[in-house]
Amino acid sequence: QVQLVESGGGLVQPGGSLRLSCAASGIRFSNYVMGWYRQAPGKQRELVATITSGSSTNYADSVKGRFTISRDNAKNTVYLQMNSLKPEDTAVYYCNANLPLGFTTRDYWGQGTQVTVSS
Repeated sequence: QVQLVESGGGLVQPGGSLRLSCAASGIRFSNYVMGWYRQAPGKQRELVATITSGSSTNYADSVKGRFTISRDNAKNTVYLQMNSLKPEDTAVYYCNANLPLGFTTRDYWGQGTQVTVSS
């Protein structure tokens, strides 16, 4: 019932741009903190960016100034605009929906979309 579907990944040259989208269904979207995470081969999944219900944002130091996370609650969609892409940005990017419940949280994950930055 709950679905997070990522799109927009692909192959780009260094310095290029991509915009990732994540369409959510089956949740009260506006109540969730939305985030983008990524995982490169042989590495752990890492936080890229998050955006709260009130549209406050946080970014990993490695992407600060290059990536922008945004959300459209009317469309139940979160976006990640990626500019000035570097080869080290190559990874599978995952959409995350997190609901703080006080003593714990509820998490949902998308299946991921591949981003490859290469000449």
